[in-house]
Amino acid sequence: MVKGYKQREGIDYGEVFAPVARLETIRLMISLAAQHRWKIYQLDVKSAFLNGFLEEEIYVEQPLGYTDAGNESKVYKLKKALYGLKHALRAWNTIIDRYFQENGFEKCPYEHAMYVKKEAD
Repeated sequence: MVKGYKQREGIDYGEVFAPVARLETIRLMISLAAQHRWKIYQLDVKSAFLNGFLEEEIYVEQPLGYTDAGNESKVYKLKKALYGLKHALRAWNTIIDRYFQENGFEKCPYEHAMYVKKEAD
């Protein structure tokens, strides 16, 4: 079990920040899109936090019901982030940030959770 609530800053993790768009920015972009008849795309990535790769070594206890008989004191080394882990949001943000920038999107310098892709038409 991950037990992210037991993780301690500076011991179990360093920086976990990932940007989130301000509500004012979202409202502004929707109003601009309506005024200029721009297309808006919204998406939800299922299991997003499970797709982030970890930069540190993280070990977790064996979950109840999945313990290896005779090896109950052993732990698992995570390869990818799990829900509840303090690292999960930052790990996912790293993946999606790289994807957007490799596909022609520019990160807004004042709103780091917003990406813009300009097209000729």
